[in-house]
Amino acid sequence: QVQLVESGGGLVQPGGSLRLSCAASGFTFRNYPMSWYRQAPGKGRELVAAITAIGGSTNYADSVKRRFTISRDNAKNTVYLQMNSLVTEDTAVYFCHGWDYWGQGTQVTVSS
Repeated sequence: QVQLVESGGGLVQPGGSLRLSCAASGFTFRNYPMSWYRQAPGKGRELVAAITAIGGSTNYADSVKRRFTISRDNAKNTVYLQMNSLVTEDTAVYFCHGWDYWGQGTQVTVSS
């Protein structure tokens, strides 16, 4: 049974940081690229960041470049999203995606 379980969301002030984690199980994690998406209220789901299977290449949405960093630890079957310099527009539910599966999402709220 494939599972993707996100954690690390919460409420943070503008300019703050959060680190999201996504623990994967049920498939050969190291063989698949992984991605983070987000969905803000009233908007569609958008790609935030992606990383190749061995972590050699990453790509980011323009809106998060130089603020967010995606990484993975294939020994721990976990992908991370380090989010710095958060702004209110980053408020959304963040989802982990891998192979053909989605996590349940974790809420990130940026507010003073």
